[in-house]
Amino acid sequence: MAGGLEPHLEALRRELHGPAVLSVLVALIAVIITFLIWRFVQGRRSSRKAVLLLGLCDAGKTLLFARLLSGRYRDTQTSITDSSAVYRVSQDKSTSVTLIDLPGHESLRLQFLERFKAAARAIVFVVDSVAFQREVKDVAEFLYQVLVDSTVLRNAPALLIACNKQDVTMAKSAKLIQQQLEKELNTLRVTRSAAPTSLDGSATGVPAQLGKKGKDFDFSQLPMKVEFVECSARGSKGEEGEADLEGLEKWLVKVA
Repeated sequence: MAGGLEPHLEALRRELHGPAVLSVLVALIAVIITFLIWRFVQGRRSSRKAVLLLGLCDAGKTLLFARLLSGRYRDTQTSITDSSAVYRVSQDKSTSVTLIDLPGHESLRLQFLERFKAAARAIVFVVDSVAFQREVKDVAEFLYQVLVDSTVLRNAPALLIACNKQDVTMAKSAKLIQQQLEKELNTLRVTRSAAPTSLDGSATGVPAQLGKKGKDFDFSQLPMKVEFVECSARGSKGEEGEADLEGLEKWLVKVA
C-alpha cells in the first residue's frame, strides 16, 4: 500500500512547491504587511490629538478659541504664547481634541509651529476676511511655510481655512480667498524653486515641492484634505450675540 501511495505523495510535494502555492504565499504576506502598515499609521494618527489654530495677528484666532470653548465673547490681546484646552466635539462628550491657539506674530509663529506640529491631527488656518486683500501676500507666505514643512507633509493633517469676520460687510468670500491664495502660492512656488545653486550644481535651501510640477497650484494637489469655511467669531450681534461657527464645529466633529 505504501508503494501505491508514494506517487501521490510525490505529486503533493511537487504541488506544494509549485508556482500556485508560491503565489498564494506572496499574496498572504502582502496582505499581512499592508495590515501592519495600516495599524501603524492609525496608531500614529490616534496619538495626534491636537488641532492647531494658526494665522496672522488680529485674524481672530484667540476669540475663536474662546468661543469654541465657552461660547462667550471676550476681549482679546495679541498672544505671545500658546493657549491650550480640551474641546469636546460631540454632545455625549465622549470624543475630544486639544485645541492649541498659537501666536500669530511674525517673530513667534514658526517657533511655536515647530513645537507643536508633530502632535497636529488637524490645522485651522484663520484668515481675516476683511483685511485679506491687504494681507494676502503675508497670509500666503505663512501658509506656504506651513505646507512645505516636512513634518506637516509627512503627517498630512486635515487643513481648514477659516475665513473669519464674515459679519463685516466688506469681508471677502471663501471662494475668492481660495482663488487668491492659490494664485499667490503658485507665485511663491515659482520664486522659491529658483533658489541659488552651489558650485556642484545642487540646490541650496530649496523647500519641498508644493503641488504638482508643471501645473498651476491648487489645494487639491496637497497630500492633506483642505476645506474652506466662512465663520465669524464675533458674530453679527457682537458681544451680545452668538458666534457663527457652525461650519467649523461640523469640521471638528469630522476630524476628531
